[in-house]
Amino acid sequence: MSSKHRALAVAATTSLLTGCAAQSASTNTDSTPTRTRGHVANGLAYSTASANPVQRMPAPGSCHYQGTRLFAAPDPHCAPGALNPAVTPATLKRTICRPGGYTGSVRPAERVTEPEKQALMAAYGNHAPLSRVELDHVVSLGDGGAVNDVRNLYPEPNYPGVSPDSYYRNPKDRLEDRTHELVCTGRLSLARAQMALAHDWPASYRRYVEGRER
Repeated sequence: MSSKHRALAVAATTSLLTGCAAQSASTNTDSTPTRTRGHVANGLAYSTASANPVQRMPAPGSCHYQGTRLFAAPDPHCAPGALNPAVTPATLKRTICRPGGYTGSVRPAERVTEPEKQALMAAYGNHAPLSRVELDHVVSLGDGGAVNDVRNLYPEPNYPGVSPDSYYRNPKDRLEDRTHELVCTGRLSLARAQMALAHDWPASYRRYVEGRER
């Protein structure tokens, strides 16, 4: 082989190896899963929103219920669900499963929740009396949901004339009680309970309440 041909062969080999290395680096970078800061494995975001101020809500008419009546689920674009970073599998006994209750210690004051409920009712085009609507957490406080994050709030239709102490008549509240029980007795993981509430809770109601999955 002439010196000219040897030089061309070396250059071609070098180019090929460089190209393969670049392709390999690109492949490795693309195939490595990235962890988005502030998110957990089930895809729900941890919240940093404070419980004290009234949060900014979506614009009127910008959200739409999924389903109807008491089984109307939140708009996943407006309220996909969000989590309280203080509640993890390692802190269950100190938070949601602690004796004496937990939700009352973190629930926002009515001066915060009432204007938020009215703004969310406008966002969903819900013109019912305030007494027929519950400002609901997509992932309940008892299952580690964010306390006052717009991504975790929606105006839940309730029974006409229902009193504040009769919430248990609402199917989603019954599901929340059930998943909380299963989590705190070690029969359901926290992540699965949160997903059951955030993604198609009516289907989860049929599974965990009507089907009484254990």
